[in-house]
Amino acid sequence: MTYTPTLPVVARVDDVTKRYGDDTPVFALDHTSLTIHRGEFTAVMGPSGSGKSTLMHIMAGLDSPTSGRVWLGDTEISTLDDDSLTTLRRRKVGFVFQAFNLVPTLDVLGNILLPFELDGRKPSTEERAWIDHLLVTLGLADRLAHKPHQLSGGQQQRVAIVRALARRPHTVFADEPTGNLDSRTGREVLTLLATAAREYHQSIVMVTHDPVAASFADRIVFIADGRVVDQLPRSSAEDISAYMLAAERAA
Repeated sequence: MTYTPTLPVVARVDDVTKRYGDDTPVFALDHTSLTIHRGEFTAVMGPSGSGKSTLMHIMAGLDSPTSGRVWLGDTEISTLDDDSLTTLRRRKVGFVFQAFNLVPTLDVLGNILLPFELDGRKPSTEERAWIDHLLVTLGLADRLAHKPHQLSGGQQQRVAIVRALARRPHTVFADEPTGNLDSRTGREVLTLLATAAREYHQSIVMVTHDPVAASFADRIVFIADGRVVDQLPRSSAEDISAYMLAAERAA
């Protein structure tokens, strides 16, 4: 199905391959191309082992391709040295992972403000208002002094999401961001991600296996055997489930 937005490009991979091993190589990605546009909420779906998480990691500059080219904004990151890539990621990219990656010795507020500390600055007045809004929306306003071990898994994930969105980075990469949340909190997180894309023009790239989560996205990209095989515009959870079932039967 054709999907042709005209918004500025914030991330792109072109003919990217990721190969493991030489004698009997395994291809996590096989000549894959994908473009992410400003203010777009993209869900990436596919069976286990299809390459969707590898694709996200390479797009975010957390992994490097065996071949092909990768851009964040106008910068081709496949040619950057480690220090330049780290600085670019810190300023333009946010991350939400299943493992949370919170610093155990910092409280909730310290974890959220850590990206600002690493960038050598404090939040602006506008950024602080946005952080306060996120904290209230996700029910964390009364947990600011708690350490990660004092929080439930769902609360830790919400802290990771606030941290990722706090600086309003150009692009947020999220790997199963609702996987450890109850359905109500999951809907709140997905609504917040959709709002960040729609109202604040942040681009969200979310890996998910959940058709309900994918239904919040502006488009759904399907990966199989390391390649982008199809894309859908915004669709209902029922239509996404039906598509995936039909794809499984045809495989």
